[in-house]
Amino acid sequence: MRQLTIERSAVIILFALLFALATRVPIDSDTWWHIRSGEHILNEEFIRQDPFSFTKFGEDWVNHSWGSQIVIFAVWEIAGNFGLAIYTALLATAGMAVLFRISAGSVYLRMFVLVIGAATAAIFWSPRPQMMSFFLSTIVLYILYLYKRRGIDRLWLLPIVMMLWGNLHAGFSIGFILMGGVIAGEIINNLLNRDEDDVIPISGIRKLIVISLISAVALVINPYGPKILLVPFQTASLTTLQNFIQEWNSPNFHERQTWPFIILTVALILAVGNSRKRLDWTDFILVSGTFFMALLAGRNIAVYAVAATPVVAYYLDATLKDRGWVLRTVKRPTRRMTRINAVLVSVIVLASLAKVLVVLDTETVTAAQEQFLPVHVAEYLNEHQPPGPIFNSYNWGGYLMFAAPSYPVFVDGRTDLYGDEFLTTYLQTARAGDNWRETLDEFGINSIVVEVNSGLGRAIREEPGWRLDYEDEMAVVFVRERGMDDN
Repeated sequence: MRQLTIERSAVIILFALLFALATRVPIDSDTWWHIRSGEHILNEEFIRQDPFSFTKFGEDWVNHSWGSQIVIFAVWEIAGNFGLAIYTALLATAGMAVLFRISAGSVYLRMFVLVIGAATAAIFWSPRPQMMSFFLSTIVLYILYLYKRRGIDRLWLLPIVMMLWGNLHAGFSIGFILMGGVIAGEIINNLLNRDEDDVIPISGIRKLIVISLISAVALVINPYGPKILLVPFQTASLTTLQNFIQEWNSPNFHERQTWPFIILTVALILAVGNSRKRLDWTDFILVSGTFFMALLAGRNIAVYAVAATPVVAYYLDATLKDRGWVLRTVKRPTRRMTRINAVLVSVIVLASLAKVLVVLDTETVTAAQEQFLPVHVAEYLNEHQPPGPIFNSYNWGGYLMFAAPSYPVFVDGRTDLYGDEFLTTYLQTARAGDNWRETLDEFGINSIVVEVNSGLGRAIREEPGWRLDYEDEMAVVFVRERGMDDN
């Protein structure tokens, strides 16, 4: 109890609150095709060709998230929605804990910056393999931090981390972005700021380059071999991602969930601008590079938060020290203070636990999933068995793969499988644009499962040969009239 100082109490409270912040109802449609994939791998066979759609069935598919999918499926099997939420919260909290260790300054300064960083990154926390990438990106940054800031060489861990990452999610590209940013920044530091503290010497840069190359080779140790190296490039090259999928669009700063991103950026500018310490080129490249990535695609905001949070703390700490604003900590609290700390910690931890339990209450989870996922449509498909093949909304494909497995989907969130040409065809059809009737006929579509207010959902109401079979506030199901199947 005498070890329960104010600072330690504050840290416990911080991470209890962060855990509660990161706990949310699983409503991401992509979560469910990952669960279905993990189930398929464990109960049937390893996936090398698509087993879930009828449009790409049997085509080669590099399932780069296979390791995470097994984990997510196991979590789902053991603990259901509760387990999925805890999986997300644990990885999010662990990642922020690593950033806390990287950050400079007093406990209170690091807590302040970490709250902003967590609020920024939380925009894309969900029970998907990308959570593994979030956590592992902080591990890579920590190893690089030890090497640069503290002169501790743990670079041998990088190939191991990258080999593991390559079997969990294609976000392993983030690891190489971080390594590349440090290499580029340290080369410039050696040219312009050689006398500054924390500059890695040329010999150290050479070693980091070698380790990075070994890490790239380590990625090949996976069931798909060298093919895994191409996945990030194939995904990033899809123009339909930027044109259609929200998380790949640039951030909409009219939405409140993007405001922490703005606050973190303003804090970064203020911290660097007010510090007498010269801006380190490695910090500049990491922050500016990930900032540019975040502006291109909202899903990269979490990557920016990982890179920027320690930098804000580092320069803000330097600013406070320049002005002599150093907060003295209490090393030996009184017995009374310790008791107060214990009571406060207990209250906050219990309140955080209560918040988690309220969020994950069965009725709350059911209501949220019915609001955002086509739960009732899947129930209708399973009960009434309208004729297939189906044309389904992209946003619902992942959930239908899980909840209505007897219906191979038309499309789902596996953009790397479908490719630009097919996704463009899907978009035109879903919007009732060019040649939508021909597409339905070409694929022999007998049932349509789309949003009520979608272009196709409105157009098909007036189309001869189709009847409305199901409708609720979210979705409609149209079935081709008997005798029209062969048109």
